[in-house]
Amino acid sequence: MSLPEIVSRAQWRARREELLLKEKAVARARDALNAERRRLPMVEVDKEYVFEGGDGKATLLDLFEGRDQLVVHHFMFAPGRETGCRDCSAFLDQIGHLAHLHARGTSFAAVSRAPYTRILPFKARMGWTVPWYSSSGSDFDQDFEAARERDGKLVERSGLSCFLRDVDRVFHTYSTYGRGLDGLGSTASLLDLTALGRQEAWEEPEGRASAFGTPVDRGKIRYHDEYDD
Repeated sequence: MSLPEIVSRAQWRARREELLLKEKAVARARDALNAERRRLPMVEVDKEYVFEGGDGKATLLDLFEGRDQLVVHHFMFAPGRETGCRDCSAFLDQIGHLAHLHARGTSFAAVSRAPYTRILPFKARMGWTVPWYSSSGSDFDQDFEAARERDGKLVERSGLSCFLRDVDRVFHTYSTYGRGLDGLGSTASLLDLTALGRQEAWEEPEGRASAFGTPVDRGKIRYHDEYDD
């Protein structure tokens, strides 16, 4: 087994500082990439989709729960299966307390092709409390490229799609799939995918969140039971 080289504390510190310079460069590049993502154009979603969740039928607008933004996890769960995808399950395990997203006007929901009657017992088994909807009978997964036809069958792939709401108009702003989910799951990483971002003053494009009516202090971190949703 190949283990790291053994060195003195001073040698480790010198090597660590060299690496830190590269890590900071990556962080600056990531900030620039996130800003470029926020500058992407958006597409209005004018097609009606019907989902089924804990409260019955729901539209895409309903999934926002009245908030400005929505992040959808395309959870691979085929209609004929009893359990969902293991990789998607591991991803959903990483999602933290939704209060931090909600405080920044952003909802999160999982969507799968399986009927809700299959989703519900698996969700209970996993102990998840995140909103989860069935898209069974709709073209939602195909339209947002989470399911593609291959050899006459629909083949799923995991992904995330982000949406922005303007009153009752819904816009698609971003999607990523497969390896694009690597490193995602924290509140900050999910907000970085959205059009409004983390809603902090340093972010580009300047004034994006405040122009949308976002309070200037909404990006401030609090204990999850201190937010006024």
